[in-house]
Amino acid sequence: CSKKICNGCNYANQMREAEKKLQHSCPFCRKPVPFTKGQGDKQFLKRIAANDPVGMHVKGIQQYLKGDYRSAFEYYTRAAE
Repeated sequence: CSKKICNGCNYANQMREAEKKLQHSCPFCRKPVPFTKGQGDKQFLKRIAANDPVGMHVKGIQQYLKGDYRSAFEYYTRAAE
């Protein structure tokens, strides 16, 4: 779901999963973490389609690193709105 958490919260989630023998999942939405790049990309594109600011920011970084500065600026702007 593209949410960022602190290391302490991540550790607490990992401990909860280990104690209850649960599959590794997102601490916010409880959906399983994608195992393949294709699954991750699909989830990432859904976040962009939903106008998620974190997804937009990450896409902006990707475009910037590709040298597409105009597109990167547009994604950064959409993330800030």
